[in-house]
Amino acid sequence: MAPCAQPRLLRYFPALRRKLLAASALLLLSAGHASAADEAANYPSRPVRVVVAFSAGGGADVVARLVFTRVSARLGQSFVIDNRGGAGGIVGTDAVAKAAPDGYTLLLGQTGPNALNPALFARIPYDAAADFAGVIQLTAYPYVIAVHPTSPLKSLRDLVDKARAEPDTVGFGTAGTGSSAQLAAELFMRTTGTRLVHVPYKGAGPALLDTAAGVTPVAFGDIAGGTPLVTAGRLRGLAVTGFKRTALLPNVPTIAEAGYPGAEALAWHGVYAPARTPPAIVAKLNATVAAVLAEPAVRERLQQDGLETVGGSPAAFDAYTRAEIRKWGDIVRAAGIRIDQ
Repeated sequence: MAPCAQPRLLRYFPALRRKLLAASALLLLSAGHASAADEAANYPSRPVRVVVAFSAGGGADVVARLVFTRVSARLGQSFVIDNRGGAGGIVGTDAVAKAAPDGYTLLLGQTGPNALNPALFARIPYDAAADFAGVIQLTAYPYVIAVHPTSPLKSLRDLVDKARAEPDTVGFGTAGTGSSAQLAAELFMRTTGTRLVHVPYKGAGPALLDTAAGVTPVAFGDIAGGTPLVTAGRLRGLAVTGFKRTALLPNVPTIAEAGYPGAEALAWHGVYAPARTPPAIVAKLNATVAAVLAEPAVRERLQQDGLETVGGSPAAFDAYTRAEIRKWGDIVRAAGIRIDQ
């Protein structure tokens, strides 16, 4: 058949034309699937950068190094921690949002940059919901509400009763304005119908120490920093803000056990990739990190800092991130908190 006759033949036989087009599309689709599968099978073929949006030595950095040292061993490739602090985590988080979506740049995300910043800052350069693909949630951990051991506030109900009777008179210290500890306190006040006075510090440590010294009546502090002071008798723990008691402070009730369900607040860490990272690569990372989280040595090390391992699917972490953005956005707006860059 002459070459010019083939297009004419297809015009007269539309069914044949449709079949040929469908077959071509199927071949292209199969080739695409094969390419994606090969890409995931060979991943990672070069070192992977894991951005931590805070300085070396902090909580997120410790988690990142613990987890990705083992991910590196399992996948046979280097996962290099890149500490890129600045502007409340915005600098490092934005770097990942704008990175190539190829699996070779990841983010060790956490509550502040990925759930709080969208509401706290008038303008940030990334979309916390749309610019990232959740890989897996790593940890969750509560805060401890604590007072001086000689305080007349013997229980959380005592604190609520005093705050209701004398609004705007009881001060509480946190790691600073816009910190997740402050938002945990704002949720507590909203749930209990109380008004306390925020005393922002430059870090959780100074806030806890000032309460231990009798300077600030109440502290909302991270569990890792608060536990040594409670166990040493320098602070009295009134409640932890998690859904269950922590092994670090087994005698301190949860906020629900203390009488105020609905005021639970957890901070967390998780792994993100840039949006549009191939799902097969995300799935491979998810499975590998999940296996690391299941290692007893990893669980035990995280529990030393009051961190519970979570895990779960990429879809579950995406949904959790969106829910956290909505939850804390409501709290930030209701409290009128704003951080100027």
